[in-house]
Amino acid sequence: MATAATSPATAPSSFPSTARKSTLATLRVSRKLKLAPSALSSDPSPAFRSVTAFAPATVANLGPGFDFLGCAVADASLSLGDTITATLDPALPPGTVAISAVTSPARLSRDPLRNCAGIAAAATLRALGIRSHAVSLELAKGLPLGSGLGSSAASAAAAVKAVDALFGSLLSPHDLVLAGLESEKAVSGFHADNIAPAILGGFVLVQSYDPFKLVQLPCPPALHLCFVLVTPDFEAPTSKMRAALPKHVDIGHHVRNASQAAALVAAVLLGDAAGIGSAMSSDGIVEPTRAPLIPGMAAVKAAALEAGALGCTISGAGPTAVAVIQGDEKGEQIARRMIDAFWLAGKLEATATVAQLDRAGARVIATSRLE
Repeated sequence: MATAATSPATAPSSFPSTARKSTLATLRVSRKLKLAPSALSSDPSPAFRSVTAFAPATVANLGPGFDFLGCAVADASLSLGDTITATLDPALPPGTVAISAVTSPARLSRDPLRNCAGIAAAATLRALGIRSHAVSLELAKGLPLGSGLGSSAASAAAAVKAVDALFGSLLSPHDLVLAGLESEKAVSGFHADNIAPAILGGFVLVQSYDPFKLVQLPCPPALHLCFVLVTPDFEAPTSKMRAALPKHVDIGHHVRNASQAAALVAAVLLGDAAGIGSAMSSDGIVEPTRAPLIPGMAAVKAAALEAGALGCTISGAGPTAVAVIQGDEKGEQIARRMIDAFWLAGKLEATATVAQLDRAGARVIATSRLE
């Protein structure tokens, strides 16, 4: 970890307009518009001295939903995600962000202009119209980098939630997603299938990117959906995995993928766990090009299904394999079979976590009052 002092960040200038309100279920904004610092009538006063927020891991694509479907997942201990503590810092120039500490197995920059949390926090200050206060961040990484579990999105989501709560939770879910997207855009491109569920929780559909519109997919509360997440000791850079995607898609493959994505959405709304699993396993475009780049992935998927999983695919760009089950009774058994398959077929060691669908998304877990 770098220990040298870094310059505080100010918010990016490309934050879209949030003048029009939206409901929680449907979020829309034009990417061509900008948010002026004066979007709120006055500089909001702080509500707390510090706020700690947690944001969960996410599974993007969900098989056939490349770049437009995702869901949030977490374990009971909230270790499967990132945590941010945002603190008022009078030593910094007003309207800026600094990163005071990073706890992570990997080395991460404390430069707020090069860190997902810093970029997202600065965008949140701009959305709030903060001009009289500065914020320092402490980031605790619970997600490995480049795992396919939305590591960058978790940092960004926790940051926007913590900073917004620091000033009284004034932003709508719509605005929080947009602030998080500023970070995602800078790090991995303008795609919301990780950041949206990390903030909103549950299943989220990106209906369109221009104009930007999200639809939350309500899942019946009685559905106890669990995810077996198996991460091999292998790097699968998003840039490399995106470069492997086909430049042209056969119309028949397109029709099949579109129908499976629609079936997945229908299964979520109906609370049909078997339907969710079946659709997740049916990607005929992206998974076939990426799976050969992850040693043993085909065997891992087969092992998961043979062990009783309802479905299995690559989480995001990989290398994590995700299997879906109803309830957690078979979770450990399926995880063991998947770990064994990674070793036998790919000579890769792997670790596993059995997580649940996280319906809450980013949330505040601690606050410190103003003195």
